[in-house]
Amino acid sequence: MPEPQVTLTPHGTGRLLAGHFWVYRSDIRSAENVEPGDTVCLRDERGRFFGKAWFSSHSQIALRLITREDIAIDDDYFRQRIETAIRFRERVVENSTAYRLLYAESDGVPSLVVDRYGETLVMQTLSQATERRKADLVRLLQERFSPQAIVERNDPKVRLLEGLEQRAGVLAGKCEGEVQADENGLRFSYDVLHGQKTGAFLDQRENRLAASNYAMGEVLDCFCYTGGFALTAARFVRSVEGIDMSPQAVAAAQRNAQLNGISNATFREANAFDVLKQYDDAGRKFDTVILDPPAFAKNRASLPAAQRGYKEINLRALKLLKPGGILVTCSCSHHIPESLLLEIVAEASLDAHRNLVVVERRTQSRDHPILLTLPETHYLKCLLLSVR
Repeated sequence: MPEPQVTLTPHGTGRLLAGHFWVYRSDIRSAENVEPGDTVCLRDERGRFFGKAWFSSHSQIALRLITREDIAIDDDYFRQRIETAIRFRERVVENSTAYRLLYAESDGVPSLVVDRYGETLVMQTLSQATERRKADLVRLLQERFSPQAIVERNDPKVRLLEGLEQRAGVLAGKCEGEVQADENGLRFSYDVLHGQKTGAFLDQRENRLAASNYAMGEVLDCFCYTGGFALTAARFVRSVEGIDMSPQAVAAAQRNAQLNGISNATFREANAFDVLKQYDDAGRKFDTVILDPPAFAKNRASLPAAQRGYKEINLRALKLLKPGGILVTCSCSHHIPESLLLEIVAEASLDAHRNLVVVERRTQSRDHPILLTLPETHYLKCLLLSVR
């Protein structure tokens, strides 16, 4: 059957011509006989073809562009996208078996995320379209990888915007929840059924390795989660102290330290804001401080509070650093662009009476490719700075 036709307003076609991949409901002129999750042909009011997209009947993002070409979106299309993604990861992923295999629009499959943890694949189908095709996607992933298990982590709140329920579970094979894989030459245990995101923050993998190249002496790692930054750096420094509010994360970090025979890293449950203040009041000093907080700015309305939060932790961290020390500071808030993060850290440095030199400006790992005309795919910022 031919795909349904959706006619766009001039503003809608203008978004596509500007390179964006999303069309909002208000930019649809007409969409007749279109079912939730359908592949549709996009046309302007003169009937000119603009590409193929997936339709959502519920989200304000009504159309997610798949391709600007008039080609079939079938098994062969998905196989081609998977193979292209594999070839790219083979070039950019080093010394790791935990990484992002498919990153939605960036890999030509909107709203589909697939992460690899060794022999286990974890997938997220975040729209009506990928949810509708979930069984086929599982079949194709099994066909290509023969994984031990395929797990779904469909618990992000974004699914609610698509009118989809939140759930997590095993779609194929066997998985008890804990799986092991390698990251930067270290062995980690990942809770793929209950951990953050799909089990870990894989987007920081390259930043952890970069930070370890500069880390030295005594290290304080705030918001340490399961020890990614801390344990990667521990191999090159005197000692590491990791702080996290989650008892489950702290226990996992301790297990990961034991798994790798690392004895110079300790982890404890605490509020990072409180610890930074306590150490500042006590005059405690470190050679390296790592800040990898959760997203303080979930939306534009929370920006002022988020800016205050980022400034506070950076100011406290700078006061703890010895001369010549290293600050690693991150933001995963899409609404905090790099320019604003630099401004916040600069203000903190002035208040702390510290001169800072930018050593590196980084973003998410290359297995999370950024689409130049889809700003939403660029969310992670990581600054490596030296106190002078």
